[in-house]
Amino acid sequence: MTDPAAVERDAAEAASAFAHPAVAPDVTAAYGEHPDHVVDFYAPRGESGGPVPLVVVLHGGAWRAPYDRQHVTPFADFLARRGFAVANVEYRRGSSLPRQNAEGPVAGRWPETFDDVAAAMDALPGLVGTALPQADLRRVVVTGHSAGGHLALWAAARHVLPYGSPWRLPDPPMLRGVVALAPIADFAVAEELGVCGGASAQLLGGADHWDERLPSADPASLLPTGIATTVVHGRDDIVVPQQVAEAYVAAAAKAGEMVGLTLLDGVGHFPLIDPAADACAVVAEEISQLAW
Repeated sequence: MTDPAAVERDAAEAASAFAHPAVAPDVTAAYGEHPDHVVDFYAPRGESGGPVPLVVVLHGGAWRAPYDRQHVTPFADFLARRGFAVANVEYRRGSSLPRQNAEGPVAGRWPETFDDVAAAMDALPGLVGTALPQADLRRVVVTGHSAGGHLALWAAARHVLPYGSPWRLPDPPMLRGVVALAPIADFAVAEELGVCGGASAQLLGGADHWDERLPSADPASLLPTGIATTVVHGRDDIVVPQQVAEAYVAAAAKAGEMVGLTLLDGVGHFPLIDPAADACAVVAEEISQLAW
């Protein structure tokens, strides 16, 4: 049973993160025909003095429809104020209606959620040229929070997807690195812990598809990537416990790859994307370490 004090702290952290008003982008561009096929672009604030790194943001929300990119627009603006060019990606998520015997809206769509992230990443170089001419495509870092952290890790691992996958890339993506924030990075451990009400299994289409689809979706199965990767996780996170991050880092080590793990004391799930929290400054610094 979760400590009531931890639940109260998590609620307070969530309230703080979601209290910031949404920040409108400088430009929005479409990467497909669906209403969710859009990317919001934020130009670096102030004088950049030349091309600046591009940070691609993939929002969280357990891949569920009620949670869209709007809740991370303050985080995107925070990064832009730190001098980065920022692309905040939207993608299709689960149904807005509960499935039979499911708690709340179903997580994700197979294959649409993955179709969209792959399509957005592939379209970004072309979109950035018009929308964010300040962005340096030789210095791209992908970041994402929670379910978005999963998608960030997945986007960086498309070149090691199983042969025959429609999302597989022939070569590693042109990325400086990934900074995954409290990511759902190991599906087996996440399911054991009941993370987000079994969202990982829902994303794969249910237990009947688990074994078939896991190798194409689970970051812990897609290693090594050869892409510099850092995971930032709060030690007090009760939404995605730190064991999930530790399992991913251990899987990487077993595959011969070193993944950085920054564990923050006294921090839960939401401060990582809360511009008012010290943890958010740590995240920006981790991104800077890879981007610059």
